[in-house]
Amino acid sequence: MTGAARLVLGIETSCDDTSVAVLEQGSILRAHRIAAQDHRLYGGMVPGLASRAHLELLPRLVERVLHEARVGPRELAAIAVTRAPGLVGSLVVGVAFAKAYGFGLGIPVIGVNHIEAHLHSASLEHGDTPWPAVALIVSGGHTELVEVHGVGEYRWLGSTRDDAAGEAYDKVAKLLGLGFPGGPEIDRLAPLGRADAFDFPRPMLDRPGYDFSFSGLKTAVVNAAEAAPGPPFAPAFVQDVAASFQAAVVDTLVAKTLRALDATGARALNLGGGVACNGELRRRLAIECERRQVTLRIPSPRLCADNAAMIAQLGAWLLERGAVADPELDAAASLEASGLPMQGE
Repeated sequence: MTGAARLVLGIETSCDDTSVAVLEQGSILRAHRIAAQDHRLYGGMVPGLASRAHLELLPRLVERVLHEARVGPRELAAIAVTRAPGLVGSLVVGVAFAKAYGFGLGIPVIGVNHIEAHLHSASLEHGDTPWPAVALIVSGGHTELVEVHGVGEYRWLGSTRDDAAGEAYDKVAKLLGLGFPGGPEIDRLAPLGRADAFDFPRPMLDRPGYDFSFSGLKTAVVNAAEAAPGPPFAPAFVQDVAASFQAAVVDTLVAKTLRALDATGARALNLGGGVACNGELRRRLAIECERRQVTLRIPSPRLCADNAAMIAQLGAWLLERGAVADPELDAAASLEASGLPMQGE
């Protein structure tokens, strides 16, 4: 196999999952692995331990993925690596490895913003996006609402002003004694409780625009917990809080997203990020998109998380558009410092 096959190696280390993928021709996933770290013992993710784990896992994972893809290193056309945003220590590990590996092979290393990759991650399974589109990215670190007209053509509509949706899920779950990560547990328990048991706020729905805020909602849950016997809390209380909290988060996310769809005339809605696995969010958006005849594009759960497949995809597209290796490529912790085009904020 020659470079004509356009094989791109993707590397993702933005947080605490190490992921590697091989993509052919920008769309055919030859092999993909995610090595998830377990931080439950610490009640949350520990940045220093995450960076060390990337150092240990990455060389072996690259070797394994290349073997599964039946690809030799010399057959690669380029390497795409997450350079922003995320935990700077984790990002540095991935970027340094990619630059060294690419230098040794004499191939370009393309720095990718993993939020931008999330905007397009549904294309790996659902094909080309009908433009214009709106993308809702919801994860532990980000809640972003973006109008998308193509690769590199974005208008940022709204972001969280404090806690991201996934972060709020984790903090509420920890308060209730549900462990880490909290999103799946709350999603599991919510159908067992009463969504109207607590009148939790729907932040910023009474204001124009598309920004989010979840810190006030988190405080409301803390107040409810302080007024209840425990901890440990009664199972019925935990289920009611989970149901009421999730209803408030989903109501907020859906309302802002529908506002964006109606204002932009979008033909499609792309959902991404770990919270995109939430069953109630998927159900509500499916109903509303069908009413508006908007195509709802949601990746499978594996591709909702931070993953190297979407990094390889965006890297392959950028390579086709003439992206070249940047010897000064470095990591950037914040979205604003990442160089992502964010016109029309």
